[in-house]
Amino acid sequence: MTFRIRAARPTDLEAMYEMAKLGGSGFTNLPADRASLRAKLERAAAAFAEPRERLPDGPGDELFVMVLENVATGDLRGTAQIFACVGRSGPFYSYRLTTLTQHSKELDRTFRAEMLHLVTDLEGSSEVGGLFLHPGERAGGLGLLLARSRYLFIAMHRARFGPRILAELRGVIDERGGSAFWDAVGGKFFGMGFQDADHFNALNGNQFIADLMPKHPVYVAMLPESARSVIGMPHPNGRPAMRMLEAEGFAYEGYVDIFDGGPTLSARTDQVRSIAGTRAATLAQVAAPEGHGPARQALVATGRLAEFRCTLGEVTDGPEGLILDPVAAAALDVRPGDTVWHVDR
Repeated sequence: MTFRIRAARPTDLEAMYEMAKLGGSGFTNLPADRASLRAKLERAAAAFAEPRERLPDGPGDELFVMVLENVATGDLRGTAQIFACVGRSGPFYSYRLTTLTQHSKELDRTFRAEMLHLVTDLEGSSEVGGLFLHPGERAGGLGLLLARSRYLFIAMHRARFGPRILAELRGVIDERGGSAFWDAVGGKFFGMGFQDADHFNALNGNQFIADLMPKHPVYVAMLPESARSVIGMPHPNGRPAMRMLEAEGFAYEGYVDIFDGGPTLSARTDQVRSIAGTRAATLAQVAAPEGHGPARQALVATGRLAEFRCTLGEVTDGPEGLILDPVAAAALDVRPGDTVWHVDR
């Protein structure tokens, strides 16, 4: 069974909606709402159709949506997204966890207080998000293909993205779909539960955060233990994604999501492993790697913007260029003489 990543199209709406229904609460980038998903796919289609490489003042407010497609059946089994630049059309809010140290001579004691500051430090970054893999396909490396294909796309269109890249991981959600962090912080000021606030954000954006969220620091010690214990912690289902991000060079630097307290990881774009390791090559031959030198598994991609395609394949370096196995070449629809981009698995 062969899978490939391709650019999403507006006609993928129903398949995206069915996947969104499986995503559960807290999945802001993939809301189970047809109107919101339709707008997202139309926005992505406009981004894929835009031939320019750079705005005069840097990357634009573009969204690129990818889908994981079964080549044989055409069924969609996953999706992922890239935001070219967050904070272009409105503030991009995070909480930053900091420590204030104070000393009392009279008590001869030093006190360290952790505080949450509402910040927009990450504006101007690119973001990878919206990663969803159908529960029936969570084996065989498809999650890795889906996640890392975004980095090949960035490498192939580098000028369209910022100097820094981030990823927000879903925070800890209880069995009822609630968030202890939200209940202790945001819920005090918005008069709505976590699921309602998160759903409103997914459909309408987060301007209401700017309107209502207090700008003063929140002392962590004043929060209940249930909220303190989940700050910077990913949802249990998100731990594999966090490990993949860390393997790419992403790190947690104290930024957390304003809704559920989940961690935000970031990295310098050019230092992300899969971006730094991506290479362009001329496809010299389509053949089984055996007999042509040492073979290795790689993510292989081709096509610009809306024609982007990516799959896993066997490659080897021949004297005249890259040799790619026939199954992967068919999935990518490439032939000798075409340019492909690749990074070792």
